Amino acid sequence: MEVNAVYPGTFDPITNGHTDLIQRAAKMFDTLTVAIATNPRKAPMFQHDLRITLAQDALRDCRNVIVKGFNGLLVDFVHSLNASVILRGLRAVSDFEYEFQLAGMNRRLAPDIETVFLTPAEQYTYISSSMIKEVASLGGDVSGCVPSGVLSVLLKELNLGRSAE
Repeated sequence: MEVNAVYPGTFDPITNGHTDLIQRAAKMFDTLTVAIATNPRKAPMFQHDLRITLAQDALRDCRNVIVKGFNGLLVDFVHSLNASVILRGLRAVSDFEYEFQLAGMNRRLAPDIETVFLTPAEQYTYISSSMIKEVASLGGDVSGCVPSGVLSVLLKELNLGRSAE
């Protein structure tokens, strides 16, 4: 039986914590779709198409990973892909309550879809897209926290002009 999963998020930008989780999850599923949400409630730094491109570049070596944009209800998108699993990451206990609520609502809307939680590798547990943007905007070095292609675009967006070496 083929098991396909969807890992949704804003990915503004994709981080090494995300890529770690994706690479590990890709071994568990036949296909893993990284679903990049438009999410009108958030004000992302990067345009939707750029977030998709950055994720595609960061994940180009993952053989069974597909990156797609989506808007609307997640469970509808999951159904459209004939997937049966939503993958979510848990970095800390503080993530649990929100993720637990999301999983419960998704189960209510689509009982045929299961939610699976993974934790990132220890060295990535503190990384979030929001923190990366804040630290980089204040001149901090985030080179070990994001893929190199993301770093270049992030520094350019912030007009920091540093090289991504």
